[in-house]
Amino acid sequence: MNKKAIIITILGIIIGAVAGYTYYVEIGCLTGSCPITSKPVNSTLYGGLMGGLIFNMFIKNQKK
Repeated sequence: MNKKAIIITILGIIIGAVAGYTYYVEIGCLTGSCPITSKPVNSTLYGGLMGGLIFNMFIKNQKK
């Protein structure tokens, strides 16, 4: 991985974590039985993981 790929992935993690926490605050889970959205930590970590994976798709592979 080059420096640009790492920066794109970290940016995706940050944006995903913010989106996950925002989802928890705005929508959340009223009953507390939802495994991902019942706690802010779970929602934030899941959002960060998904953001990192999605932004990682936009990294172009270098041909040797």
